[in-house]
Amino acid sequence: MNQESRIMTDMVPVRRILPDVLVALLRRAPLSPEKVAFAWRTAVGPSLDRVTTIELAGRVLRVRTRDAVWRREIERSAGLIRARLDTMLGAGVVDYIEVTDEP
Repeated sequence: MNQESRIMTDMVPVRRILPDVLVALLRRAPLSPEKVAFAWRTAVGPSLDRVTTIELAGRVLRVRTRDAVWRREIERSAGLIRARLDTMLGAGVVDYIEVTDEP
């Protein structure tokens, strides 16, 4: 196998590396409301992000939703959301997700 062939077989697509790099950079950054908001947007996607507001109070992520339908969706998906937040923020940063409807 020549040098060029070996390089081509050892290459990893950027789309595979980029998420790992982002997670590593995010974890090193100091905990801030902006960091938590970025992790939330990434964990839940744009649709849920648009209908929620969040605040990290200690280890509880307080989530306010537009209505009961969105609240139930977040409650149903809380385990998956927490796992994604753990990946981005580190385990134990968010111990519990508290979900309420906006008044």
